[in-house]
Amino acid sequence: QVQLVESGGGLVQPGGSLRLSCAASGSIFSINVMGWYRQAPGKQRELVATVTSDGKTTYADSVKGRFTISRDDFKNTLNLRMNSLKPEDTAVYYCNALTPIGLPVDAYWGQGTQVTVSS
Repeated sequence: QVQLVESGGGLVQPGGSLRLSCAASGSIFSINVMGWYRQAPGKQRELVATVTSDGKTTYADSVKGRFTISRDDFKNTLNLRMNSLKPEDTAVYYCNALTPIGLPVDAYWGQGTQVTVSS
């Protein structure tokens, strides 16, 4: 069973940058699609970005052009580079694997990492 631990969150001013990391305790080499989700206070969790094992990426419209997702299957890590951050990016960010039908794997949810964008 894979365990996922997110890190790299913090408080940043609008326009700033952060790099989130997700460390997997097991191998993610066989997981085709990995993704980053976020949940803002009072809102449902949303999918922010995905990356396949062959490097194809997708992004939510709200982060397109500002966020970059990447993975390193040899180091079992998933990353999210976030630039030009906005207050509406404030949320707890989670990484997870996606099933073949595009749903997150419930057993893999970690504690997440808090990102707060505020002046």
